[in-house]
Amino acid sequence: MTTAPSRKPARIKWLIAALCLLVAAGAVVIGVRRHRKAAEGIPVTTEKAAIRTLTQVVTATGKVQPEIEVKIAPEVTGEITALPFREGATVKKGELIVRIKSDLYQAQVDQQTAAVASATALALDSRAKVAKAGTDLRKYEDLYRRNLISDSDYTIYKEAYDVAKADLDAARANVDMASGLLHQARDTLSKTVIYAPIDGAVSSRSSEVGERVVGTGMNAGTEIMRVADLSNMEVRVKVNENDIVNVKVGDPAKIAIDSYPNRKIDGLVREIAASADNNGGSGSGSSGQSSATASDEVTNFLVKIRVADRSLILRPGMSATADIETQTVKGAVTVPIQSVTVRDAGGLTAEQLEMRNTVEKKAKTGNDADRKSEREDERREREKLQFVVFIRAGDTVRMQRVRTGIADDSYIEIKSGVKPGDEVVSGSYTAISRRLKNAAKIRIEKTKPGADASR
Repeated sequence: MTTAPSRKPARIKWLIAALCLLVAAGAVVIGVRRHRKAAEGIPVTTEKAAIRTLTQVVTATGKVQPEIEVKIAPEVTGEITALPFREGATVKKGELIVRIKSDLYQAQVDQQTAAVASATALALDSRAKVAKAGTDLRKYEDLYRRNLISDSDYTIYKEAYDVAKADLDAARANVDMASGLLHQARDTLSKTVIYAPIDGAVSSRSSEVGERVVGTGMNAGTEIMRVADLSNMEVRVKVNENDIVNVKVGDPAKIAIDSYPNRKIDGLVREIAASADNNGGSGSGSSGQSSATASDEVTNFLVKIRVADRSLILRPGMSATADIETQTVKGAVTVPIQSVTVRDAGGLTAEQLEMRNTVEKKAKTGNDADRKSEREDERREREKLQFVVFIRAGDTVRMQRVRTGIADDSYIEIKSGVKPGDEVVSGSYTAISRRLKNAAKIRIEKTKPGADASR
């Protein structure tokens, strides 16, 4: 009965010892593996620098619109009595497209015609009175020279002639005024009929016969329809302010229209907006109330791209994506775009510099002088950053400063620092951006089919 208690503690001790041995063995195995990996080097993929033709592309989305589209709005107010063309109908320049009820305006013409006739009659009467007053004045002038009438009698006839002349001048002015009002009434009457300003098609129609419309005399007026030249179409896209500096009038473009999948259409940049196209932003014509939120908005510029292929059936409002080819370099030395990263002269990454600056900031007092010094230090640190690539040298890499040029979706131009045939590190992203340093040991990994080496 005394042997059982002694066996149980011994068994527990044995289990604890075995567990400790397993943990120690596991630690040794992990340590050995880490040592082997460190000895093997950082796993990377490489690619040789090569001569290529690079085309820099700015991509933007937008809508298909006609180059010329005229908004039809009446200059007079009234009821629509005729709209001969439905939406989509073809019209020729000079064809009647809108008629507005003209009864009121015809009455105004008749009224002003009568006013002109009345003013003309008064002018004729005044002319007859001037002629009679002139005859009387000449008669009494002869008598006055012979001293047969008094001064007062002569003065009466002289004043009568002057008054008759003034009445004639007023009557002629009334004729001119009535004629002007008649011309205005006739012009207003003519505006009750609207003719097509261009050859084209009715791209939209927002009114119907019987509706009352407001003229554009003192306000925006009512838009009745739009007539567009659908034979000349364009794509209107919005380009970000960071890319607009690279876009020029005349740049070629490849357009993808959703209605024509798997097809690229040639285009040409024909117009670039001079000011930003922002809704509520601080661009041209914006209100002061919206300027407070301008910093939170994306600044875009409207770019119009002419569609070269006129055989396509395009309709206003179709969605499109345009790749604008802003610059092409032939015979450029290129490397994968992910191969280029930034380091300072000592090989530190931007992340490492930021961590070092954070530690230094904690040691400072935080007064104005220190904050100004921090800003200056951060500016100097940013200026120290430079573009680099890592070139393979056996089982190590050499950090090489480079000067870059344009880039496309996959490759970037290297203007100096790399020669054709140099084997540069192309992956992974973590190795290039964080782990690699000058003279770091590497091991080459084979890229799996379909794998992205940038990751």
